[in-house]
Amino acid sequence: MSSAPSGAVLLIQTAFIGDVILATALLEHLHRAEPNTPVDFLVRKGNEGLIQQHPHVRHVLIWDKKQDKYRGLWQLLQQVRRAGYSRVVTLQRFASTGFLTAFSGALERVGFQKNPFAFRFTRALPHVMGAGVHEVTRNLQLLDPAYQGPLVPPRLYPTPADEAAAAPYTTDGPYLCIAPTSVWFTKQFPQEQWMKLLAALPAHYRVYLLGGPPDVAACEVLRQASSRPNVVNLAGKLSLLASAVLIRGAVLNYVNDSAPMHLCSAVDAPTCAVYCSTVPAFGFGPLSTFARIVEIPEPLACRPCGLHGYQKCPLTHFRCAHGIETAQLLAVLAEAELYTRNPPQVSAASEQGSSLTLS
Repeated sequence: MSSAPSGAVLLIQTAFIGDVILATALLEHLHRAEPNTPVDFLVRKGNEGLIQQHPHVRHVLIWDKKQDKYRGLWQLLQQVRRAGYSRVVTLQRFASTGFLTAFSGALERVGFQKNPFAFRFTRALPHVMGAGVHEVTRNLQLLDPAYQGPLVPPRLYPTPADEAAAAPYTTDGPYLCIAPTSVWFTKQFPQEQWMKLLAALPAHYRVYLLGGPPDVAACEVLRQASSRPNVVNLAGKLSLLASAVLIRGAVLNYVNDSAPMHLCSAVDAPTCAVYCSTVPAFGFGPLSTFARIVEIPEPLACRPCGLHGYQKCPLTHFRCAHGIETAQLLAVLAEAELYTRNPPQVSAASEQGSSLTLS
C-alpha cells in the first residue's frame, strides 16, 4: 500500500459482519463532511467483500484472525505506521484493535474508554448502552464528540455483478425473505416458530431462505420440513452484496437481531426484526424506513439475559422466543403490503424502528 497523504483516516472494525455494515455510516459521514479525505478501512478476513468496491474507501486492510493471528497483527501495525495516517479510529473495545490504534503513530488516535489501550488514545469516549442511542450514533461521536445531527444510515454499494447475480430471483412475482439463523442461539427465532410462519404466509409469495455457507444445512432442514412448494434455499449461494440486492426488492424481510437486519438497513429494505433474548434498547435496532420490531408482548424478568445472547437459554424455557405469536409477524406483513402500495415520502431512517408487540 502506498503512503497515505496528510489527513488520511483509518477506520478499524474487525468484529462481525453486522458491525462492519453499521460502520459504513461513518464512511457516509466522512464523505459528506470531508469529501477530499482519503479513508482506509481495516476488517477481518472474510468481511472484505462488503467494502472492497465501496466508492468512499480507498484501501481495504485485512487481518486474518485465524492464521497467525498475532504475527498478522504485528505486521499490520508496521503497515499502519508506514502509511502515516493522520487519524486512526477504532470502533471496538478490544485490546487488539486498541493496540493498533495506540501505537499507530497517528496524530489522532481515537476509540472508546473501555478499550484497554485507551490510555494511549488522544481521545477516548464512553460507550453508553441504552438511553435510545444507536450504535451508529455512538460511532459517529468518535469522529465528532459534539455530533448531535441526524442519524446517518449505513450504506452498501452492490456492483453490477451483484445485481446480475440476484436478478433471476427478483422477477418471478412478489417474494419474501427469511434469514432464520444467528451465531447466537438465543438471538435466533426457533425453527418451529419459523415453521409456523411459513405455514401461515399467503400462498402467492415465494419465500427465499438466506444465510452464509455455515447456514446452508439449517436452511435446508427448514425448507424440507415446510409444506410450502415455493420455498427456495439460497443460503451460501449469494454473496452478501447480492443478498442485499435480493432483500432490497422483497415485500418484507424477516430477520433476527443479527447481521441480515443490518444488511436490510444498508439498502433500506423493509424489515421485520424478531428480538428474542436481546432488546432494541442496546442500540443495534433496524434503520430502514420501514422497520418493525417484534418481541414477546409481556415483560420477562430474565430478558435481556445478555448483550450478545447465549448458546442456550440460561433458564431453559426460552420463553422470549416461544412466547412470540405468528399473528405478530403476519401483522407486520400486512403493514408492509400497505407500505409497498403507498410508500411515504420519507428519506431518512428512524433511530430505532418501531416496536410492534401484538398480544
